[in-house]
Amino acid sequence: MTFEPKAFSQRLLPASKMPAYREKNFWVWCGSPVQGEDGRFHLFASRWSKQVTFLHWAVNSEIVRASSDVPEGPYHFEEVVIGPRDPSFWDGRVAHNPAICKCGEHYLLYYTGTTYQGSQPRNIEDGKLFSEKWVEAWNRKRVGLAVSKSVFGPWTRMDHPLLESRPKSWDSVITSNPAPCVLEDGSIRVLFKSTNIPHPLAHFPGRFHFGIAGAPHWSRPMQRICDTPVLMNSNTDHHLEDGYIWWNGSCYEMIAKDMTGEVCGEAQAAIHAFSRDAVSWTLASKPKAYSRTVRWEDGTSSTLPKLERPQLLFNCGAPSHLFVATLEMSESGEILDSYNLCIPLRRLE
Repeated sequence: MTFEPKAFSQRLLPASKMPAYREKNFWVWCGSPVQGEDGRFHLFASRWSKQVTFLHWAVNSEIVRASSDVPEGPYHFEEVVIGPRDPSFWDGRVAHNPAICKCGEHYLLYYTGTTYQGSQPRNIEDGKLFSEKWVEAWNRKRVGLAVSKSVFGPWTRMDHPLLESRPKSWDSVITSNPAPCVLEDGSIRVLFKSTNIPHPLAHFPGRFHFGIAGAPHWSRPMQRICDTPVLMNSNTDHHLEDGYIWWNGSCYEMIAKDMTGEVCGEAQAAIHAFSRDAVSWTLASKPKAYSRTVRWEDGTSSTLPKLERPQLLFNCGAPSHLFVATLEMSESGEILDSYNLCIPLRRLE
């Protein structure tokens, strides 16, 4: 196809080892950046207390806003944007996977919400990870939306999910990991993750797939654009998650986490694909968007355990910075910390 964009990997510049957003007493994940009306940079991220384990994200996560004078950070905590509310709401207990974008005068904060019965865990001993509470929360994940005319809020949360699961379909269990793309005419596309396999009381055994939904405007009901998972090189069976999409003026582009490495050749690195309609995607000639091996500004490089939830900051219509969530782990595999990393990007002409 003649509209194939240049390889995303060509954009990557050396990164600073300084975390873009890190909190001493909280696990941090899912950083989504935007430039506010104040001209400063704001990162919407997930966090939860280190009084529980990193893997308690499914039952403890909330969405916060942090800010910085420069895109690379460091970002500093400002406020909780979406926290717990009455557990009778679909997102009453948990908010995760923030994805911020702008449409006209409105900031649109897409996210994954869920709820469960009982109290929220407050310490590591308060319920095992794969307890019924954790599984209930995971299996009830839904995509939702909060809206504000200012990056500072107030935010209006919807009383109902934006995308429900569909019984007896490939997306019958969850909708999560939203990736919104606002087009010039005000219409919107949202890539999301789903599965038809409920999470059991053990390691998740299934495969994830992407669906695509859309609306003529963010305020209108969201509808699936196709009933099946999106195509990737004419195949609907793609074990991917953490998708991010944008319109480059000629086509859609996607970067997404390759769960097993079967697409780009490196497990949990990222793929790069493109599409005319956001339904049928073609892998780029150089399909690896980025590796888990990161080049640093001091000339060294490191292979990180995770580089997840890729999100982009744009400048003059082009990606300028890549934000990813990563971990620090001990030699024995214990998770020690989590934070957001910012990788500057080269502008490709």
